[in-house]
Amino acid sequence: MNNHPIRVIIADDHQLVIDGVKLMFSTESDLVCVGEAPNGQALLELLQIQKAEVVLLDIDMPVLNGLDTCKQLHKHYPDLKVIVLSMLKEASLIKMMLKYGIKGFLLKNSGKEEVLDAIRKVHRGEQTSFSEEVSTILIESLSAQKSRRSSRRNPFPQLSRREKQVLKLIVDEHITTEIAEMLFISPDTVESHRRRLLSKLGVRNTAGLVRACMEYGLLEEE
Repeated sequence: MNNHPIRVIIADDHQLVIDGVKLMFSTESDLVCVGEAPNGQALLELLQIQKAEVVLLDIDMPVLNGLDTCKQLHKHYPDLKVIVLSMLKEASLIKMMLKYGIKGFLLKNSGKEEVLDAIRKVHRGEQTSFSEEVSTILIESLSAQKSRRSSRRNPFPQLSRREKQVLKLIVDEHITTEIAEMLFISPDTVESHRRRLLSKLGVRNTAGLVRACMEYGLLEEE
């Protein structure tokens, strides 16, 4: 078992925030800041030379924002624990960050003990850590989403199992050749499924497919 402090990198374009978090760590023997980055691109470059267990990540950053950074971290550093520390708190944004594997979402008005506890908790592999306000936002969003869906019937024809598989991979941002390889079908067959999905859902492009999927919960049983 390793006894070294939890190594944390802070990615934020405001030096005041970085300095504040480092001050929190100064009295904690089990936490250490091993690096800082003013944007997502600088963070990715830093991770090539500096090991860390946890990243505190802002969303609204220049060069490479937090959401796009999360996509890269999820792909290239799957074991890295990412905790978002942001002033942004839209439900859709929180859900997107969760999709890309974050382990916590805290607001910048969180107290010292809440931040420190979240870092320790996700490092131990415990459940995802949210600020109380973030949890409330997600619960209210889920409740409103269920209410909207229960108030109107799904207007679309039933999708086949294969169409749902293709739709899920499209929503997950896979391209045609990747979908073909994953489902062991030809790219032409994938495109045929895509055209049928566009027709069935009454949309014109991939963005429309994603919007319809999210609005009507077409993959909820998947």
